[in-house]
Amino acid sequence: MVANEKTRLVVLRGNSASGKSSVAAGFRDRFGRSLALVGQDNLRRIVLRERDRAGAANIVVLEGILYACHDGAVLAQLRADHLGPNCGYYLDVPFAETLARHATKPIVNDVGEEALRDWYRERDVLPGCAETVIEADSSLSETVDRIMRDTGLAGLPALKN
Repeated sequence: MVANEKTRLVVLRGNSASGKSSVAAGFRDRFGRSLALVGQDNLRRIVLRERDRAGAANIVVLEGILYACHDGAVLAQLRADHLGPNCGYYLDVPFAETLARHATKPIVNDVGEEALRDWYRERDVLPGCAETVIEADSSLSETVDRIMRDTGLAGLPALKN
């Protein structure tokens, strides 16, 4: 078993440029320093110095593409092992919007449309209603508000730096 009955686990999934990192950062800004963020990009590319490879050590929690077909069983086991509340979210953004959002990122010249198209999975939700689908028309603020309410963190005092 992992953590305790009061520890909350929040998993944010979605395609590249769907807003996962922005939502995670907004969630942390709203709640404060006692919220740990583990981002797939940071863990995989910086900590593990790994490129995307089949069978590589790329199990990540909190936010990442985390494909349902590859990572669904791992996420289900993580939820089962976690003693506290579990909340999962899938940010559902159409490919055209993915391209528009990606165009605003610093890596726009490093990662092209072909890579984004290869990574993209339309509505790649986990089976069994394991996560809440958040549509592209939900603003960053609305999405963070929802997660704060769903996780019960909205009623707790924020711990600012």
